[in-house]
Amino acid sequence: MTTRRDFIRQSSIAAGGMLLGSMYSCSGQRTKLEGGIGGPNSKIGHLLRDGIPSAPKEILKEDIVIVGGGIAGLSAARWLKRAGQSFRLLELESEAGGNSRSGKNATTAYPLGAHYLPLPNLHNKTLLSFLEECGVITGYKNQLPLYNEYYLCHDPKERLFINHHWQEGLIPNEGVPSHDREEIRRFIELMEMYRNKRGADGKMAFDIPAKESSQDPSFLALDLSSMDLFLKSRNFNSEYLRWYVNYCCADDFGSSLENTSAWAGIHYFASRRGHSENSKFDDVLTWPEGNHWLAKKLGTGISPEIKCQAAVTAIRINNNKVEVDYLDISENTSKRIEAKAVIISSPQFVNKYLLKASRPIDYAAFNYAPWMVANLTVDSALQDKRGEPLCWDNVIYGSKSLGYVHATHQSVAMPQDKTVLTYYQPITDHDCRAARNDAQGKTWDKWADAIFRDLSPAHPNLKETTSQLDVYLWGHGMIRPEPEFVWGEARKAANSPIDNKIFFAHSDLCGLSLFEEAFESGIAAARNLLNIIG
Repeated sequence: MTTRRDFIRQSSIAAGGMLLGSMYSCSGQRTKLEGGIGGPNSKIGHLLRDGIPSAPKEILKEDIVIVGGGIAGLSAARWLKRAGQSFRLLELESEAGGNSRSGKNATTAYPLGAHYLPLPNLHNKTLLSFLEECGVITGYKNQLPLYNEYYLCHDPKERLFINHHWQEGLIPNEGVPSHDREEIRRFIELMEMYRNKRGADGKMAFDIPAKESSQDPSFLALDLSSMDLFLKSRNFNSEYLRWYVNYCCADDFGSSLENTSAWAGIHYFASRRGHSENSKFDDVLTWPEGNHWLAKKLGTGISPEIKCQAAVTAIRINNNKVEVDYLDISENTSKRIEAKAVIISSPQFVNKYLLKASRPIDYAAFNYAPWMVANLTVDSALQDKRGEPLCWDNVIYGSKSLGYVHATHQSVAMPQDKTVLTYYQPITDHDCRAARNDAQGKTWDKWADAIFRDLSPAHPNLKETTSQLDVYLWGHGMIRPEPEFVWGEARKAANSPIDNKIFFAHSDLCGLSLFEEAFESGIAAARNLLNIIG
């Protein structure tokens, strides 16, 4: 039986306000179903576009300002703190974390976005050191890390609903014709070849962080075309294989085969080589609240330096200082900070409004996939079709969604009468703006309808057993690595500091919306800044 592991081997909801739902019709019956729609604070976020007309009423002074409290910003802050450098971090939302934030109800904490971390590659010493610092790595044996068993994803890990049956693993297998299975096997072998391949420069063809990947032109050329064309050019036509690879692109990038760079698509399968003494190299680390657990660990010890509900509206260099204008939302007061240097760790669709001096950046090259994440509170009477039992990751074959993760999967407490299913729906349409507008225009009822319609074949009584359904919309959920972007000029140019005073850190500057990339981007910006200002 082929599992995903075999393959590789082979605020809560209301951060931006909640639109509440009430009664929902289920199978002709009126059933009380509570919930609503939340998301990042878009109303305040419009200040980033429109600006604040009033002059600052207070001028403050700081050595360093970090703009944005996602993973990159928190990583930069942690690095500065370790270096003894004073700073202030400004975050728009009511808490830091970016797309790694979480929610919580009476049953459990649950993710609102990113929800796992694959085992890091062994050369990624800075990330391994952080994981050791926060107790994820408990020690080393035979020069390999020992991971905390509570944080390694427990069995059973993954299942796929296909042919009215739950199979183990996510690669279509049960009931799949032999010629399709042969094509899948051939694809596995090709990805394994790429995973072990080195370029003329001696570097691995695909690596994490991505900047460690080979710069051999034969590999970089893969960025010029789509994963769809890559598959077709090598006679990979199986609908089962194409569905699975499309699922993987949607999972990591929020994109489809057609709008994912072939380099990025292969990177998904060929870049990870994590090993440990007490787990398999393709295991993942996860928590009920998802990667918010990691975000909170990054923020340990820097709470006094974080100013939340701070909507930055302008950044400019003036008389050898960097001015950062922002609205203190809690006080409804315009303020300005004069700093020696700034790290901007917000995405480029925000930065183009923040920076008042023009930059030769093609911002149109940066496209962001919208996402919908829903958390369903269900009771223990939830029906399940035959086959593999409830896993951490549960996917529906043929669906455009990613299925759901079981939020209480990692719990070692006694089973409760309710649990939470976290449902993920990347919107992979080619036109991100139109997809974003469509998603934001949908009512809670329509989202609930779509979710139940998608999951009900596997869980016939899902409507009747769901008491709460909270939708969270990410209008700009993650950077999309479209053809010609990952190794293109726009991304490289956006990474360049301004006058050695304004530095940049964000996963979109790497082309891949991964925890490892954001973490490394923050450290790189902090190091660069410290090397220059001393």
